[in-house]
Amino acid sequence: MQTRTLGSTGPAVSALGLGAMGMSGAYGATDRAESIATVHAALEAGVTLIDTGDFYGMGHNELLLAEVLRGRDRDSYQLSVKFGQLRGPGHEFGGQDGRPEAVKNLLAYSLTRLDTDHIDIYRPARLDPAVPIEETVGAIKEMIDAGYVRHIGLSEVDAATIRRAHAVHPVADLQIEYSLLSRAVEAEILPTLRELGIGLTAYGVLGRGLISGHWSAGHSAGPGDFRAFSPRFSSENVEHNLALVEALRRVAEAKGCTVAQLAFAWVAAQGEDIVALVGARTRERLAEALPAMELNLTADDLAEIEKAVPPGAARGDRYPSAFMSGLGVGN
Repeated sequence: MQTRTLGSTGPAVSALGLGAMGMSGAYGATDRAESIATVHAALEAGVTLIDTGDFYGMGHNELLLAEVLRGRDRDSYQLSVKFGQLRGPGHEFGGQDGRPEAVKNLLAYSLTRLDTDHIDIYRPARLDPAVPIEETVGAIKEMIDAGYVRHIGLSEVDAATIRRAHAVHPVADLQIEYSLLSRAVEAEILPTLRELGIGLTAYGVLGRGLISGHWSAGHSAGPGDFRAFSPRFSSENVEHNLALVEALRRVAEAKGCTVAQLAFAWVAAQGEDIVALVGARTRERLAEALPAMELNLTADDLAEIEKAVPPGAARGDRYPSAFMSGLGVGN
């Protein structure tokens, strides 16, 4: 497994990280034993970066990871944890809490659930509009000074917020959706990150399975699956978007790889400062993604990919309208 460094101040991590959200119900029912086996398989394959959130399954995800990681050398992997997203007992979302006292409180719970003495990268899941980012980042800085956190990360914020946060304490990376279907970061955010020496951790590389090569127009999201409410999967948009996937499939077949591998390789090819997350819930999907990091894309390959899926070609927002206002960029 190749490694990449998150920005000029962040840790060296595997070029492909594991996003664990899907193991805690975001995409419907999960198999606990398979989830555990998948995390073990990722670690054995050299994946060191594991991304989670304290609100994934209301703590379920952190407890699951603690079970898997218990007994492993703590220096052999890095934990990236998002915090502050409020949830209700019915699993509804209730905004973001970025108050300094909340930062410390939520960190204490995460450290306990994960059964660890430190978090490698701690980041607010979204910007709290009621709290200056300087206060939120300042509280994380205090936790770094106290030894509970190693690095500060951000998630889904705009360029101005990145600058303000970085002025308080160096930011290791920004986690944001980046894929062939979601390229808004290229206009302002990615240049800002590179100017400041901040890495980018890309999630949603497969568009939540839409460009995995395994989704079909007749497929429907099951109970508890976020995709049932995703505009890009809606009946009026999905066939258009899947036509893009078929164009991409032709490029992948000519390259001798799968659509998913091509999508991951494309993100990896956008810069050595970018780390892609694979949201695999099974060993089969993980095994498919891993070879993508060894796939070399030529200038001609990249041109063919751009022709198959031009910037802005996707139809539908990447989140339901209620969530779009909290994002640093749109699509």
